[in-house]
Amino acid sequence: MAQITQVKLVDDLDGGEAAESVSFSLDGKTYEIDLSAKHAAALRDAFAPFIGGARRAGNAAKVGSRQRMSTARSTGSGRSRGETAAIREWANANGLEVSTRGRISSAVLEAYENRATAPATAPMTEAAAQPAETVAAEAQPKPKRRTRKKADAAA
Repeated sequence: MAQITQVKLVDDLDGGEAAESVSFSLDGKTYEIDLSAKHAAALRDAFAPFIGGARRAGNAAKVGSRQRMSTARSTGSGRSRGETAAIREWANANGLEVSTRGRISSAVLEAYENRATAPATAPMTEAAAQPAETVAAEAQPKPKRRTRKKADAAA
């Protein structure tokens, strides 16, 4: 026994015969509608002035997915590359240890943010920014951990 399955598109606006399915996105949501040639042309004509003034937003295959757009604020801290470069330059000029790449320590960031209120004294190092008790406690060697002997080891 043979079967023939026929798919017939119905215009979603007037119930007549549809010529095509039209996909579009608006406000981050993707829609699809079956339209006759007349209605599809009307939809395209209605969108034409907006499409003319718009820019493409990436690959058409990823219409529904969120894509991260490249901007000047590409660092994870929410600071621009220029601002992190300025922080590093300021830290080096003021005797603070800061790497040329990677994360900037919170002590350096705090010193940078408080640079206007801090008195202009000798260059501050990260160790100098910590309380004296903390520095003294870190200077003492820590005792080594002893491993526990298992009770089953004797058996």
